[in-house]
Amino acid sequence: MPSLLRQFVRVATASMLAVVFLIPQDSIAQSHIVSPADLQNALTASTQARQKNIETVRQFVSSPMAEKALKSAHLDAKQVKEAVSRLSDSELAQLAARSSKAQSDFAAGRLSDRDLIIILVAIAALILIIVAVR
Repeated sequence: MPSLLRQFVRVATASMLAVVFLIPQDSIAQSHIVSPADLQNALTASTQARQKNIETVRQFVSSPMAEKALKSAHLDAKQVKEAVSRLSDSELAQLAARSSKAQSDFAAGRLSDRDLIIILVAIAALILIIVAVR
């Protein structure tokens, strides 16, 4: 009986090894859920979106009116602009959306100069607070 069990184990082991060595390793290694090209495209899109958001917020705090408002609120415009790049992607996206909305509302006449200045100072203070907390 033990010799039959040993023989069975040998045959089973040999069969398993044969199956393992017969399957090409390249096919196993290259069966990714997400292709490298898709990952590269996603990374590029994410980087471009982040850069666009950074530029949107920086432009918002770079206007002459903004710099004057920041100075009157005793906030350093240069420090605010530098802090923008240290925000997370989600924080940056939210602030860019709010900055764009404030600019478009101001251009459409839905916001006064005073309202825009208050929004601008609030956004600048929020940027500095978020970066300081980290």
